[in-house]
Amino acid sequence: MIKFNIRGENIEVTDSLRSYVEDRISNLEKYFDDKHEMTAHVNLKVYKDKTGKVEVTIPAKQITFRAEDKDRDLYNSIDKVQEKLARQIRKYKTRMNNKQDHVALADEFSRLPEDEEVTDEPVKLVRTKNVDLKPMTIEEATLQMEMLEHDFFFFVDGDTSQPAVLYKRTDGNVGLIEGK
Repeated sequence: MIKFNIRGENIEVTDSLRSYVEDRISNLEKYFDDKHEMTAHVNLKVYKDKTGKVEVTIPAKQITFRAEDKDRDLYNSIDKVQEKLARQIRKYKTRMNNKQDHVALADEFSRLPEDEEVTDEPVKLVRTKNVDLKPMTIEEATLQMEMLEHDFFFFVDGDTSQPAVLYKRTDGNVGLIEGK
């Protein structure tokens, strides 16, 4: 059963909007075991140009599913997010059922040559985020990174119990930074 935490930014979450979100996202329940309750965190936002953005995050036991969409029609965005989440869940379940699925990880890093100067402005820390680190395999972490549509993913390697970071390389492969 999916519970809902629905927030609105620059928009009132009306009963009809809440009902539409709950109806569409509840369709995902068929992919989950009935024994587990989970909460769908839904953020609805409307910008000054009237564009709407829908973000939905569903933390499951081993993985977090997340999708977002922007559109002039908020209801259309809700539909698209539901479709993206369904696709992610199907992909995750397929991979978990396929025991021969292996992820090739690149372990090389290019270093900046000592004689090359960095001319960019220093970056500023603008946001801090706390995450619960769960032990998982590299394959699970790679899948989690893909599901969140992030370029990197920080986790605890289940085999070594050490912190690690997966990242997407510009060549399309994945790199791994291991802690010691």
